[in-house]
Amino acid sequence: MSNQETLHIPTRAKRPFIGEEFDLKKWDDVQPFFENLKNREINSLEDLKQWFSDRSEIESYLSENFAWRYIRQTCDTANTGLINALQFFITEIQPKLAEYGNALDKKIVDNPFLGELTEPGFAITLRGMKKAIEIFREENIPVITEMQTEERKYGAIAGAMTVTLDGEEMTLQRAADRLQSTDRRVREEAWRAISGRRYEDHDKLDELLNKLVTLRDTVGRNAGFNNYRDYMFAAMGRFDYTPQDCFNFHDSVKKAVVPILNEMAAERKAALQLDALRPWDTKVDPKGLPPLKPFETGEELLDKTIRAFSRLDPFLGDCLRIMKTMKHLDLESRKGKAPGGYNYPLDEIGVPFIFMNATSNLRDMVTLLHEGGHAVHSLVTRDLALNSFKHTPSEVAELASMSMELITMDFWDEFFENEEDLKRAKITHLESIIETLPWVATVDKFQHWMYENPQHTPEQRTEAWVRIYEEFTDTVMDWSGLENFKKYLWQRQLHIYEVPFYYIEYGIAQLGAIGVWKNYREDAAKGLKGYLDALKLGYTATIGEIYQAANIPFDFSERHIAELMQFVRDELAELKK
Repeated sequence: MSNQETLHIPTRAKRPFIGEEFDLKKWDDVQPFFENLKNREINSLEDLKQWFSDRSEIESYLSENFAWRYIRQTCDTANTGLINALQFFITEIQPKLAEYGNALDKKIVDNPFLGELTEPGFAITLRGMKKAIEIFREENIPVITEMQTEERKYGAIAGAMTVTLDGEEMTLQRAADRLQSTDRRVREEAWRAISGRRYEDHDKLDELLNKLVTLRDTVGRNAGFNNYRDYMFAAMGRFDYTPQDCFNFHDSVKKAVVPILNEMAAERKAALQLDALRPWDTKVDPKGLPPLKPFETGEELLDKTIRAFSRLDPFLGDCLRIMKTMKHLDLESRKGKAPGGYNYPLDEIGVPFIFMNATSNLRDMVTLLHEGGHAVHSLVTRDLALNSFKHTPSEVAELASMSMELITMDFWDEFFENEEDLKRAKITHLESIIETLPWVATVDKFQHWMYENPQHTPEQRTEAWVRIYEEFTDTVMDWSGLENFKKYLWQRQLHIYEVPFYYIEYGIAQLGAIGVWKNYREDAAKGLKGYLDALKLGYTATIGEIYQAANIPFDFSERHIAELMQFVRDELAELKK
């Protein structure tokens, strides 16, 4: 196992094209490089490869420059200087990048030397470039800029939300820890406080989404699509599945997973000996045990995660050690931080940044395992030749993170010394996976409805939400008197505001991750190798080929989902013995 002294800290690659000292202050600084790429003659295969390499270099620089602006702003949402720095890039740099990006794509797709590019990955990159040309419209540039500015407002609204419990002001994440309290009054008070605080801003968040739906619909129609959904399937490079496949996923989940939700809810109600199961009863331990506390501080969470990763494979532990040494993590919840968690790739240095809002609960532990999976993915692809080869579609990116949650389970004793606590943690996590698939189907189906019906009113939207939500939830939960909160559950889902249509990927990847774990259970060395082999491909192969490298099917059928659910249920039954 590596230690701090022998740890190799990566450095960024040389910048032969833009120069070592290049520093973006204004668009004029960067424009000459794009003019060079746009006007350069390409007279040989070597010229073509050099052109791709130079484009990758400038795009890596700009991608990382934007990443740091985004990271710093989400770490401190109240800092106007950081907000302005991010806004400068969105309004001054990105629109011009979009224009040049289209011009550069057009320049290259008909180049006579393309046929001689035999290295893996170019076919995938060119496929994406051709699709980008097809959907690019100049009139969309200002609309997309306005859209991105509006999307950032969600984080600011949500990041400012706090509640006061027992005289202490706290973030919603910290307040949510009380939902695990064995005292039902404490749980109810916390749930009502959190839901009430969110509800205070429901009009503001409705208004924001109205604006976003209108802007997004405009983008889709400008690009010649019937709706924004169809535009996004093209823009997100969904070459490997269709909206119909998503509908099949929804139906399969409804048939194969929702009945299990009903069983779990009925078991919980009986175990807690309740007349009615209420929304504040879903996180407490059903046997009335106190909440699991896998760590106290962000540093302890990180150190325990590093040890778990190292036991799975020393290289995996080193990935997080490198990030710790480089201070590429901000883990603890505090006022003024944006909600959520992410692993942000940094394209020049190749060592990503992990952001999250940890308090001290099991979900936070799983979040770091999840984001750590993304981080490993970044690090195993950092030496691929082009920037475009490193940026995988989300169905692959989320496979990396969700699989890590499961294949580290054998080492969760780093977090739980007590055998019973360890079992509880595993049971809770596996049950949450069963709950994830219906929630993904709900959010995805809701988004399809919204953009197929872009003229909808807020009232119609809440009606559609409740109807769809009820298709995919258990029938045991009692929402009486809480209907207003139920109508706006979707507003807590950041993806609907900030990254539309990015959600079905979690469902697809969750199925894949169960497959990776099943392989790992059958043969640990072979399962881990398949997982890493898939990750190392980056985006140099199709999604189906990447899943194949991990020895798992890319399949949304009811039969396949039912088979995977049976495997999870068998594992649960073993833990509950």
